Amino acid sequence: MINLLFKKKNKKKIDKKIDNICEECNKINETVSQNLIITGFKICNSCRTSKTIFPV
Repeated sequence: MINLLFKKKNKKKIDKKIDNICEECNKINETVSQNLIITGFKICNSCRTSKTIFPV
């Protein structure tokens, strides 16, 4: 029973982390979750491109 409660709490935390909101521009884009898997950062493709060209 304790394991089930623990899993439910962790699932809620994971679900909140995986959304499609970019951390740089705060816009909703479906490429955010793809880039999260590939690079580990929650950024959209346009912010990723701009960070690659202008790394500051």
